[in-house]
Amino acid sequence: MDRRALLAGGGAAAAVALAPNVATAQAGSGDAALRALLDRFFYDRLAERPEQATSLGLDTQARAGLRSQLGDESRSGSARSLARSRAEQAALRRIDRATLSDTAKIDYDVVDYQLKLAIQRGAFDYGSGNSPYVLSQLSGPYRSIPEFLDGQHRVATAADADAYLARLSAFARAIDQSVARTREDAAKGVAPPDFVLDRMAVLLAELRDKPAAETTPVKGFVAKLSAAGLSPDRGAKAEAIMASAVFPALDRQRALVTELRAKATHDAGCWRLPQGQALYAHLAEAASTVPLTGDEIHRLGLAQVAEIGARIDAILKRQGMTKGTVGERLVALNQRPDQLFPNTDAGKAALVALLDTQIAAMAKRLPEQFSYVPKAQVVARRVPPAIEAGAPGGYYQAATVDGSRPGVYFINLKDTFDRPKFGLATLSHHEAVPGHHLQVMTALESDSIPLIRRRSYFSGYGEGWALYSEQLADEMGMFDGDPLGQVGYLQSLLFRATRLVVDSGLHAKRWSREKATDYLMATTGIAQNRSQNEIDRYVVWPGQATSYKIGHTKWVELRDAAKASAGARWDPRQFHAVLSLGGMPLAVLERVVRARMG
Repeated sequence: MDRRALLAGGGAAAAVALAPNVATAQAGSGDAALRALLDRFFYDRLAERPEQATSLGLDTQARAGLRSQLGDESRSGSARSLARSRAEQAALRRIDRATLSDTAKIDYDVVDYQLKLAIQRGAFDYGSGNSPYVLSQLSGPYRSIPEFLDGQHRVATAADADAYLARLSAFARAIDQSVARTREDAAKGVAPPDFVLDRMAVLLAELRDKPAAETTPVKGFVAKLSAAGLSPDRGAKAEAIMASAVFPALDRQRALVTELRAKATHDAGCWRLPQGQALYAHLAEAASTVPLTGDEIHRLGLAQVAEIGARIDAILKRQGMTKGTVGERLVALNQRPDQLFPNTDAGKAALVALLDTQIAAMAKRLPEQFSYVPKAQVVARRVPPAIEAGAPGGYYQAATVDGSRPGVYFINLKDTFDRPKFGLATLSHHEAVPGHHLQVMTALESDSIPLIRRRSYFSGYGEGWALYSEQLADEMGMFDGDPLGQVGYLQSLLFRATRLVVDSGLHAKRWSREKATDYLMATTGIAQNRSQNEIDRYVVWPGQATSYKIGHTKWVELRDAAKASAGARWDPRQFHAVLSLGGMPLAVLERVVRARMG
């Protein structure tokens, strides 16, 4: 997608001519070969990512062995993944794209784009995925595996329990592999800033500084054994593994964190790293799927902050809140007792119950906008207390394809002050319905697109959709008679526009952590703890935060163009049916949507 097209409207719609109804396009002579190739890619990747097999409910029958494994966190494992991506790209490009149907061309283009990004990422020989750092407060086996074991590894049989024990034993190896990679990166001049290391130290203490029996991997396992009616003997084995293998590995990671902290910098941006500017450009494009410079992202953010701030200002004035900046008035609203749940277990339980009520209310309205509603349910849950200190404010975990586990909308309730009532409905619309849950599960439950594409994730598409969903909820009248709820929705938009400013500020304009935090708080009125968590997230995930508002801008532009083209024939269900085609880069989405306008 041309960067000017995003900022000014329009785009490369004419680049590929697609049939008006992509879903019913005639098969091409190369379709079957492409489908077979992409399915092979999917299962080859699944063998490398046993946790994903479990997450999808595909660790059964011929793949049951994956249930007792964890992925390879070593440098050699990363090199094998890169080599696989190169081989896949070569195999894909041996298929003649001209022999494909319109729908198959979408599959081809999406997977080709994914492979291009993976190969480009391999040019930066440090960090992991969307982070310059293998270990941070948001990444690394010490952070992800306890949550995975507790939340996704099912224990219904003795074989399931034995597989859990095998994974718990492999946990120590995964920690050591990540420590070894971090040491290698540090030798290249790549290490997290001091405040990230401090956050890691807190999370390590949460896991390490308690009896093995009280840790989440052991305590949760014992509860699963009891629920399944299995002997508690395996619980003692888990405790022994935790104490004898996992704790020593955590001690080695803690020693590394202490060592790095002694010589760490406070500089926050990735500009200070080898090829740092190029890395930021890559990660920002990988997230948004739009090639924008740091300066362009910054200017877009400032313009949208001004526009959304003016809308909030008008509503607050009608509510009699006239004194101070928009940010100051939002702070005052956040502090009102009627907007806060007690920061107690009972208060947090009541907050989660409200989220479930909000999900149910929107679920009843979905047929107005969507011809397909996912079979899988979605529920709200607290982020596990053991990882609250480093976790995002909210996030979504997909349901399994076999229906054995619902989708989960997690909310971080370390402090309920960070989650005032006026903003909760919008978060529910974003994370659950019609946001991530509807979008992800519509694709995942489809049998018309290849398996590899049912979980294709492009942040600009997915996060842009979730933010568009917030706007859609407002347009559906979910905030009629609730002006403060609408302020919460607009604050969410303002928050995402502010992300464009602070993310590019940190990584392209060399802003300090403090400057970015102060700007976020002053502009959005978001409480200090949550604002600090957000800024620290952007530090370790450069570019990801820009994808929300960039994606939202494109979704709204395309919806409005489709509506104008349809005129009196407009049916939002037809437009939203594009979700059944799965996630895709924004440029591909634009081609598809404009072609379907006919």
